[in-house]
Amino acid sequence: MKRSLMVLAAISAAFASTGALANPDLAKAKNCMSCHAIGTKLLGPAFKDVAAKYAGQKDAESKLVAKVLKGGTGVWGQLPMPPNAQLSEADARALVKWVLVQK
Repeated sequence: MKRSLMVLAAISAAFASTGALANPDLAKAKNCMSCHAIGTKLLGPAFKDVAAKYAGQKDAESKLVAKVLKGGTGVWGQLPMPPNAQLSEADARALVKWVLVQK
């Protein structure tokens, strides 16, 4: 029993640290999928393209969390991404972590 709990705790910690708790359902619930898709450009860039653009950048997560929350323009064209004030910072961070692991 104790061993099972330790294994479960280790698995839970691994998922939490990799952003695996965020998924397409969270992106849909927070209206991200109104403008973005995983593999194709809609109004905004595809999530896989965002992941490729920011791959290897140490500050990518914090930069993108700020952009998700505050909005922005110019990186992917002139169509602005509006601010997402309805998102908590924790949800924005979980979504960004998920986006950054897309292939």
